Amino acid sequence: MVYSYKALKERYGSNYKIQKATKEGKLFKIENGIYSDKEKNHYLEIFMTKYPNAIISGDSAYYYHNLTDVIPQKISMTTRRTSGRFNDKHINQSFSIDSLLNLGKTTLDYEGININIYNKERMLLELMKNKNITSYDYYKEIINNYRRIKEDIDVYTLQEYSNFYKNGSKLMKMIEDEVF
Repeated sequence: MVYSYKALKERYGSNYKIQKATKEGKLFKIENGIYSDKEKNHYLEIFMTKYPNAIISGDSAYYYHNLTDVIPQKISMTTRRTSGRFNDKHINQSFSIDSLLNLGKTTLDYEGININIYNKERMLLELMKNKNITSYDYYKEIINNYRRIKEDIDVYTLQEYSNFYKNGSKLMKMIEDEVF
């Protein structure tokens, strides 16, 4: 399991005991402020510990929801607009206003790791919103996968979420035409 320094400080009580556990091989330092009880860790477990308030979004969310087989080059994460920038070349960070940040936020068990991610309904609205800047082939792949799982999509949730978007009724019309 991956731990933040703060969590270990509460568990061990002092920096000295953390350093001692590291020297004894009970803990492994991954990077500053991030430790683990095993040498090899899943990258998502590290990211979720390092950025606990970030939500996986964009291309990464489509991938983790099995809506595409295109593996993203970077993990897309969304944070509050007032958050500091992540200094990590493996992350594509975007910022959201507070009213939209937690809309559709859920947790998903991916390979035994709980990740913060936007649900499929929120991601469908985002796909429609960004249709003009998404490559045609990629868009069609995701839309076809949404059509395949349309019975699992909660239309009432979609309708509720669309009320938070400026052009929500237009997005819902697009969804009705494209998916249902």
